[in-house]
Amino acid sequence: MLIPLFLIIGIWGGPNRVYATIKFFIYTLFGSVLMLVALLYLSFKANSFYILDYYNLALSLDVQILLFLAFLIAFGIKVPMWPVHTWLPDAHVEAPSSGSVILAAVLLKVGGYGMIRFLLPITPDAGLYLNSFLIPLSLIAIIYISFVALAQQDMKKLIAYSSVAHMGFVTLGIFLVFNTIGQAQDVQDISHIGLQGSVMQMFSHGLISAGLFICIGIIYSRTKSRMIDDQSGIGQIMPVFSALMMFFLLSNSGLPGTSGFVGEFMVLIAAIKNNIIYAILASTTLVLAASYSLWLGKRVLFGEVSSDIVTTMKPLRLDEFWPLLILAILVILIGIKPDILLDISEESSLHMIKIITSKY
Repeated sequence: MLIPLFLIIGIWGGPNRVYATIKFFIYTLFGSVLMLVALLYLSFKANSFYILDYYNLALSLDVQILLFLAFLIAFGIKVPMWPVHTWLPDAHVEAPSSGSVILAAVLLKVGGYGMIRFLLPITPDAGLYLNSFLIPLSLIAIIYISFVALAQQDMKKLIAYSSVAHMGFVTLGIFLVFNTIGQAQDVQDISHIGLQGSVMQMFSHGLISAGLFICIGIIYSRTKSRMIDDQSGIGQIMPVFSALMMFFLLSNSGLPGTSGFVGEFMVLIAAIKNNIIYAILASTTLVLAASYSLWLGKRVLFGEVSSDIVTTMKPLRLDEFWPLLILAILVILIGIKPDILLDISEESSLHMIKIITSKY
């Protein structure tokens, strides 16, 4: 995955693409090396490269902690978690729109997948031991990075930091599972809701962030600027486009009826059952995500037309309209009927929690 994105950003990226590409490559390659070392150790212990064999290994706490940290750094960089998130805004800003879509909608989800597939079943003791350190990292990503997003003047950087904040919900839902180890059945059921919420949030974020990066790419192709202050009043010139972009911004802020609401709501339910403080802190996203999303829409789409460049913007082309419409339909479909996705992942989520709880 690194090599194609290295080429996409390095060849077709913006003026600062070399710096962004090398930073992205070094960060993620470092994590990949740690993951490789951890997998080699597990393969020697199990005498197998079959992942399910690793689930049955009896590992001491010290070994689990080392493996956990190796996997956490590898997948945490990919998600990305705070404080190893700094490669993402640079990569997004310099990447072409298609590169940003692949980066946000596909690449980041590999981190969440890895955490569910490796961290939860292989190193549950380490997760339980380190959980008081892990959950604050997710809460910092949700709250602090949302404030960082509010301060951005570049549209792409704003959505990039928004991605970090929303992926904080993914890691929160995963890490809350460790809190339920050894507890009553009803608490374990709640952790299943949180894990399902993480899966939903990953899928939803892929749709919404892809739509937003396509929208920003459409604006940039016409105005040659991504700065928020350089454009306003686009809604008067491109009403259909503005309606679609505003829809994605509302979805990004967790509007009920969209997929952006479902995942966050499920993780919040799990957080309330685990610790009300976690839930209160995580729920600040309801205000913060709406603040930076609606602020962006207000500044760019509404108000007086800012310049002659905006006045001469060409209408939305069909090859631009259809991808946005298809993504918008999927966002509404998953928001209204989340069972389409949750039914697919439910058995796997239950099986994962059963593997963890069977060790206690």
